[in-house]
Amino acid sequence: MEKYGEKKNKIFVDADACPVKEEILKLAGTYNVDVVFVASYAHVMSNPMGGEWIYVDSDKEAADLYIMNHARRQDIVITQDIGLASILVNKGVIAISPRGNEFEEENMDHILHLRYLSAKDRRSGTYSKGPKPFTEDHRYHFNKVFEKILSNLAGFNN
Repeated sequence: MEKYGEKKNKIFVDADACPVKEEILKLAGTYNVDVVFVASYAHVMSNPMGGEWIYVDSDKEAADLYIMNHARRQDIVITQDIGLASILVNKGVIAISPRGNEFEEENMDHILHLRYLSAKDRRSGTYSKGPKPFTEDHRYHFNKVFEKILSNLAGFNN
């Protein structure tokens, strides 16, 4: 039972292109953590799969802004957005990608620099192949990392 004034952790999902929604709901249910999916109105689901669904404008940064304004220390955010992750980890929010890569404050300068170099290459007309296709190995890795984080927050591995 939650104590007065004690904040229960939440999971926020940058949901528009997230390939692991079902896995998030399953593990969140196991650990009794609330899930908030944030998606643009362009991706409204007629039959949402579970969790709380918040729909925001289709502006490029609307979902990011919602998550930034609502995620608190020790909440978990699942996002592919490196810029959003860099802001969140500085606030003490746990940020991971759908591929199971945990964004950590110590690594963010390097990750942001790589993102900058990639954007610079694109502006000069050099394009990479883009990200590798999402695989079952990525799904497995996400599950493993996500469950470890939830377990640690629940106090099972401290």
